Amino acid sequence: MAHYAFLDENNTVTEVITGIDETETIEGLDTETWYGNYRGQVCKRTSYNSKIRGTFAGKGFTYNANEDIFILPKPYPSWIRLGSFWNSPKPMPTDNKMYFWDEENLVWQESLN
Repeated sequence: MAHYAFLDENNTVTEVITGIDETETIEGLDTETWYGNYRGQVCKRTSYNSKIRGTFAGKGFTYNANEDIFILPKPYPSWIRLGSFWNSPKPMPTDNKMYFWDEENLVWQESLN
């Protein structure tokens, strides 16, 4: 059993399915090619254990063909990508309090809950 992500024309993931094992073929084609042909979309295998393509793909993720990775949706305009993930421009405090990112002021704000 393996998982496959379907991409739209912008390389955005539209759906992830469970399919046959990637070591098998269907009608003589590798699984990515067969599923892609069947759906008329580009298909890329994704992995729960992140051994391939950076991270497990989800709907709304982007596939970067140059790096062969899936990238999570960008949470805020100021955040910086590192591999498949996004990081705030300032590290979150590590004092065991709850924080949220304040994009307008570009700082972490302590939650009042």
